[in-house]
Amino acid sequence: MTLQVKKSWYAPYLRREPASLALLTGMVVVFFTFVTGLSRIYYAQQSSLAERWSARGETDLAAHRFGNAVDELRAALLYSRDNAPYQLSLAEALIGLNRTSEAHAYLINLWSQQPENGRVNIDLARIAAQEGKTQQALRYYHNAIYANWPGDQEAQIRDARVELIEYLLRIKARAQAQSELISLQVFLGDDPSQQKQLGDLFMRTQDYEHALSAYRVALSAEPRDHDVLASAGAAAFDLGNYSLAVRYLQQAQALSPKDNKSRNQLKLAETVLRMDPFRPQISVAERNRAVVEDFAVAGDRLKACPVAASYVSSLNPQQDLAKDWTKLKPKVTLSGLRLNPDLVNTSMTTVFSIERQANIWCGTPNDSDSALLLIAKLHEGS
Repeated sequence: MTLQVKKSWYAPYLRREPASLALLTGMVVVFFTFVTGLSRIYYAQQSSLAERWSARGETDLAAHRFGNAVDELRAALLYSRDNAPYQLSLAEALIGLNRTSEAHAYLINLWSQQPENGRVNIDLARIAAQEGKTQQALRYYHNAIYANWPGDQEAQIRDARVELIEYLLRIKARAQAQSELISLQVFLGDDPSQQKQLGDLFMRTQDYEHALSAYRVALSAEPRDHDVLASAGAAAFDLGNYSLAVRYLQQAQALSPKDNKSRNQLKLAETVLRMDPFRPQISVAERNRAVVEDFAVAGDRLKACPVAASYVSSLNPQQDLAKDWTKLKPKVTLSGLRLNPDLVNTSMTTVFSIERQANIWCGTPNDSDSALLLIAKLHEGS
């Protein structure tokens, strides 16, 4: 009887407890849902603000308004602190302001997380190059060439290699630049603008043969491109292929008569062809006329630059260019050369010696003397 009374005393509480628990649970769920909703709204707002500031920063970065870009990208990072693209853009804006130490700190952190990122590597390469750290610059440039790039990866890698080549040329590492150019050549198609750029870079490494080859590929697509014709003529000229140089330079002149550089180079190439007695398929009469002309030009050069003869004489008492020229003068005639063909080599040896020494001591005064120096170079050792 007593036990029954006691049960009846707290029975209502037992019946109310599950209801209370359910109510509390429901309140917790509602509160949690509310907080989660608020959190989502907060983070959405944070993300929206970050994207808005980042968009402004990217616009100013593209327009080279680096100061504005730095402020805007820092604001974006306040709302998205660990966002790697924002950090990279901020680093590039800092580079634009020449605040390379700050940029380097961001970039090194990014590189430790993404060593295969092309943009990070190219930015680190530029900073190292600017600071004169050649080995670091080369390492990062090569990393960039073999890295991952957003968008058109092939074009980005090509641009990275071209930038490396430009850097190598700036530090006068011509052999390395030439090697990188040959590697670049393998990946290029027949696009005339790319082939012209390739040819221009080969010209700067003094690899005129590869330069001419690239220009020819460009001309096969655009045969009337004045700039490429002029460049091809210059490459052929530097190769000593003066007949080919004349062909290209004449076409360039026809397209642009005001191109003084091509006109002067064309005139000199034509002079070389006229004055060269050793050019192939020349008749005996033409050869003899060229030797007589060349011998007279060298005599005038010697008279205008007597120090050349005395300099050679002081080094080699057995040789006196003035006496050699004077001794040969009566024999170097059209009839004399017909009677004694061996005089051709003897006369031209004297001519080349005079022109070389006069060039050292008195400079190069006219196209004829310049042409003789080029002819001497063309046939030296032959």
